[in-house]
Amino acid sequence: MKACRYTTEVVLILPTSRTLSNWPQSVQIEADTTIRLGRWLFRHRTALPLPVAIAILALRVGEAPPSARLVTSGVVVTALGELIRLWGVHHIGVISRTRSERLGPLVVSGPFAILRNPLYVGNIALWVGFALAARLVWMAPLILLLLGLEYHAIVRWEERLLDSRLGDAYRAYATRVPRWLPTFGHGSRPSTSSGRAMAGLRRALMVSPSNHEPAEADAVKPHSLRETLFSERGTLIAIAVGYALLWLKAQL
Repeated sequence: MKACRYTTEVVLILPTSRTLSNWPQSVQIEADTTIRLGRWLFRHRTALPLPVAIAILALRVGEAPPSARLVTSGVVVTALGELIRLWGVHHIGVISRTRSERLGPLVVSGPFAILRNPLYVGNIALWVGFALAARLVWMAPLILLLLGLEYHAIVRWEERLLDSRLGDAYRAYATRVPRWLPTFGHGSRPSTSSGRAMAGLRRALMVSPSNHEPAEADAVKPHSLRETLFSERGTLIAIAVGYALLWLKAQL
């Protein structure tokens, strides 16, 4: 009886498809494109909502019937967005207005203790509120999508910049705090950081120059109410002018 011997061959299969063979490179190119776009958008972010503002003031297509409840809802959402911004500016200060790559210290107190981009979240809420107050309900989800994509690109660029300049400190913060949606823990009790954050919100609404939140890293003290309002004066004026123009639109 003869023993049977089999020859084993190892065949190396190389991908011939350009898409398959270069997919990590393709992903990297896409990420770099988003970051480059984010850098440009960051420098022009003050003008980003202008098309939205023009559309809200000029369009009447799909306008809902007059409704005090709908207008009130829009005003409430706008006010909520501005309160989030005031809370954030109270902690971060005038550096939030910069259009350069100049960085301030890492702020981890107030709303920055529960999400990393509260000012952008506040901005989106402002414009969604304006759309509702203008009775253009169909526009609200479009604004959410458009500004969400624009701010996502900006944040991707900001995160790379912060990571390269602040290193481990920022990476630890980014690991602990979500980018967009806050998490308050799984139980009924709020987490320590969210508890401090809510205390910061209460203080932000009735702050004196000597008040500050005992944050986890108290290297950055909150700004006074006067400094906060001065830094935010442009947004507050824009909100007042916007609602005055909405009122005039309703009279026509």
